[in-house]
Amino acid sequence: MDSETQLQQEFISNACYRMDESLRMIKICLDKLPEKVIWQEPNESTNSIGNLILHLCGNITQYGIASLKGLEDDRNRDAEFATLSGYSKEELFQKLAETVQMAKKSFTEANREELLEKRSVQGFEFSGIGNIVHVVEHFSYHTGQIALWTKLLKNADLGFYDGINLNTKNEN
Repeated sequence: MDSETQLQQEFISNACYRMDESLRMIKICLDKLPEKVIWQEPNESTNSIGNLILHLCGNITQYGIASLKGLEDDRNRDAEFATLSGYSKEELFQKLAETVQMAKKSFTEANREELLEKRSVQGFEFSGIGNIVHVVEHFSYHTGQIALWTKLLKNADLGFYDGINLNTKNEN
């Protein structure tokens, strides 16, 4: 295997790992919360967890699936935030998990040319690699918002890294 192929596989592998990590953290949050708070907005300037999950599904689909695969972009971003109910936390998580799986498949199936090809998404110009970086970063960003809102509601550590010594020093 040549070094470019190795680099491509390493990049995609790490992007998929980060997607799985965000999904794992959101699942932990949802498991700690009662159903009634999923659609609760912290204040007028903040979105509910339900809206954030719908928003993530829309964004991941637009950037990580439709754009990379050359499919029609049928995202309705405004609806992601206008929805006030209609999904249980389990349904939201299932929708997100399925979207993440499709995106990871899209990442792994993209060839070198598709990863380098520039395309316009949401008015921005990105390569396939740029789209993947955006998806991972955006997913992580909103995962942090969901984690913070969960911590505020529960006043407790979420245990994302239970059993792992996060004070371990780097090995050279």
